[in-house]
Amino acid sequence: MNKVLLVGRLTRDPELRTTPSGMAVTRFTIAVSQNFTNKNGERGADFINCSAWGRQADNISKYCHKGSLVSAEGRIRTSSYDAQDGSKRYTTEVVCESVNFLSSKASSDSGNNDYQSQSNYSQNNEISNDIPDMPDMETADLSEDPFKSFGEEITLTSDDLPF
Repeated sequence: MNKVLLVGRLTRDPELRTTPSGMAVTRFTIAVSQNFTNKNGERGADFINCSAWGRQADNISKYCHKGSLVSAEGRIRTSSYDAQDGSKRYTTEVVCESVNFLSSKASSDSGNNDYQSQSNYSQNNEISNDIPDMPDMETADLSEDPFKSFGEEITLTSDDLPF
């Protein structure tokens, strides 16, 4: 099974290109923190080359930029080519089947790379008070049954269920 799941930040703006047949492809690199520290107590990072195709490529190019926090799911692809000097070069990349945007455009535009401050939840999973006010929205009156005009009430017994 060839399956990869990454969570990290883009190291540069995605590069969007189009194949001769008109298919969009974008290439980007994700910096993924390592789980261990070196002798100085610093965490290293792995820099993973990625690509995405089609509509996904368009969305990544449009909504992500250097510093954006993303999760990417896909598969590893290796290939090789002959360099101009005649040597054989090998490449490895993750072909992304799904990329989720984990930081909002506003928070990554401000240069704020602190993941905790971008979350809508505090550490004990209560909604934080720093969420901006929502615009006025029409709400339903829950004092009345919203399904009262859908017809007669149907009562089901366990004998009616197929399982």
